[in-house]
Amino acid sequence: GMLSMTSNFDNEVEILRSRTLIKKVVNDMGLYIDMEESNALGFNPPLYKNSPVNVFITPEEADRLVAPVELRMRYTKEGQLTVRAEYKIDKEGDEETMEQGFDRLPAILPTPVGVFSFTCMDSIPELEGGEIELVAHVHTPTSTAEAYGKDLSVTPSSKTTTIAKVSLKNTVRQRGVDFINRLVSFYNQDANDEKNEVAQKTAEFIEERIGIINGELGTTESELAAFKQRSGLTNLTSDAQMALQESSRYEQQRTENATQINLVQYLRNYIDDPANMDEVIPANVGLRDQNLTSVIDQYNTMIIERKRLLRTSSDSNPAIINMNAGIEAMRRNVKTTVNSVLKGLQIAKADIDRQASKFESRISDAPRQEKEFMTISRQQEIKATLYVMLLQKREENAITLAATANNGRIIEEPLADMAPVAPKRMVFMLAALILGLAIPVGIVYLHDLLKYKIENREDVEAITGVAILAELPLVKKTGEGSIVVRENKNDLMEEMFRGLRTNLLFMLGKDERVILFSSTQPGEGKSFVAGNLAVSLAYLGKRVVVVGMDIRKPGLNKVFNISRKMEGITNYLSDPDHVELFDMVQRSDISPNLDILPGGPIPPNPTELVARDVLEKAIARLKERYDYVILDTAPIGMVTDTAIIGRVADMCVYVCRADVTPKAGFSYINVLRRERKFPKLATVINGLDMTKRKNSYGYGYGKKYGYGKGYGYGYGYGYGFEAGDKKK
Repeated sequence: GMLSMTSNFDNEVEILRSRTLIKKVVNDMGLYIDMEESNALGFNPPLYKNSPVNVFITPEEADRLVAPVELRMRYTKEGQLTVRAEYKIDKEGDEETMEQGFDRLPAILPTPVGVFSFTCMDSIPELEGGEIELVAHVHTPTSTAEAYGKDLSVTPSSKTTTIAKVSLKNTVRQRGVDFINRLVSFYNQDANDEKNEVAQKTAEFIEERIGIINGELGTTESELAAFKQRSGLTNLTSDAQMALQESSRYEQQRTENATQINLVQYLRNYIDDPANMDEVIPANVGLRDQNLTSVIDQYNTMIIERKRLLRTSSDSNPAIINMNAGIEAMRRNVKTTVNSVLKGLQIAKADIDRQASKFESRISDAPRQEKEFMTISRQQEIKATLYVMLLQKREENAITLAATANNGRIIEEPLADMAPVAPKRMVFMLAALILGLAIPVGIVYLHDLLKYKIENREDVEAITGVAILAELPLVKKTGEGSIVVRENKNDLMEEMFRGLRTNLLFMLGKDERVILFSSTQPGEGKSFVAGNLAVSLAYLGKRVVVVGMDIRKPGLNKVFNISRKMEGITNYLSDPDHVELFDMVQRSDISPNLDILPGGPIPPNPTELVARDVLEKAIARLKERYDYVILDTAPIGMVTDTAIIGRVADMCVYVCRADVTPKAGFSYINVLRRERKFPKLATVINGLDMTKRKNSYGYGYGKKYGYGKGYGYGYGYGYGFEAGDKKK
């Protein structure tokens, strides 16, 4: 259907699609109960307005259901009904069943989840076979409203109009048409209620005051009639008559003043009533102070807007919180203005009383009855004036209520499509064809996508062009520490680290002796590789020191089986003037050529500590004593410490681990290469499980290498066997 709107278009569209409004339509039409005809084929055609039996449960009870209720019914042409109800009392509990028969309808079925009522059509239709099987599914109105909200579409007909196109996907044409009509009806009803809220509150206020004033006026008129009956009035002298005229003029001012004071006092009592805290304030009640009327109008506008926003939002919405603060400030402003106006009226009353007293003194000698008559007459006049004014305001307010126009109007009645909009046959056939082609491709792609970790050399070469120094097999830790390189041994790991040592020395230039080891994340074996390479260099006769520069989470203690409580490089960097660097160096029991400089206590400022110039001095002193300085640093993908330490290194070895290192994380090596963070950059693949895969550069090893009697061993690239096969 097409709907024309007069208010803010985007806001009104959101209101039309709001769950609150849709839920009203669902409750009104009973859409939370689906009636179907059961048949043997399993296809249950929906019944809308043509079911021989109608089922009802109140929306309040239906909203408390923990799970949908299924009612299976058998209805006969004699008007007998058998009902089988299946329901859950607890969400996690088992399904329970209740069955009952009724000789005639209407009937009521009380269940633990609610009371169901059953009614029939006025005339029993012709039933094929003498009976009909029916199924009713009862859902919560809230879930039903959510489902209808997903199928409801409200879109602008064009960018330059305030006309909305409202459409709904539904399995029953007439139900969809009825839904849209009721949705627009409730939309206009809610909009009119909001528009008329001020006028409605004003009407209630005026009716209340008319009742009170009417009673007071009747009492005053009765007193005046009784007084005239028992007392007679004498004629006054011309002087007294003149005084009476002047006094009468001021009495008129008193009347007007008293009327305004009464109105303002009534208004203040209304505002101070806690029950009216979030309600609009009656505005059109005869106040003469335009400033007060303007302030009340502004306050009412904010109250109405807040209630409007609460329909599609909650109290925690920042816009609602800000508006609450504004309303509170405006309410204080209204109170201040009311008190100010009341004080001004009271000052004016005192002035009027003072002027009137001058003339009242002139008639002090008038008969007591005349004075009493004037007093009663004055009260009667005040009440009558106020009563007439309230009657006039009631009529004006009634005109305002009657003149409210709908917020939107239907300019094109809803019309259901004759052909189904979904599912479309051609779309399904095309989708089937696409799926037939896409599924095999998707399986292959998904398989590759799930391989998000590095598995072999090919994965590394696909990510980066950085040189690969070595591929180290997976080693199961045995004994204490993680040193697997032993002197004068020729098993697989020794040869792998000899190959790493050879390739590394080949890349290093003259006087390049500081080698930094890092990785993407913890657990990739950088400390293991750094420690075993250091041992291999030491067995070559080189003086080597391993420096624990991973000062946040030291790892050398696990590799060399030393205590983490030892003093180390952080002690020297923190206080180079009082700490001797070589006092921190620990002798290794693995080789006399190998020393270890632990990380030391974890400092509170690791980044600032390694950025100091004293680090260059420490490395320079170490180079004077040692042939090679191995730096075991933090994972470069986690913290910035390694990038800062890189200024003192001659080469960076970036360690990755098979089946551990994410491909996305390892790609950071390309950033290091592109930005030239290190003078030289290479990588080592650690933890390859040789028993599970064939690598492109297989190694012909069994448990031992194939040495001859005098020379040679079976090592090479391009020819190899799966790990574990013995060489022949």
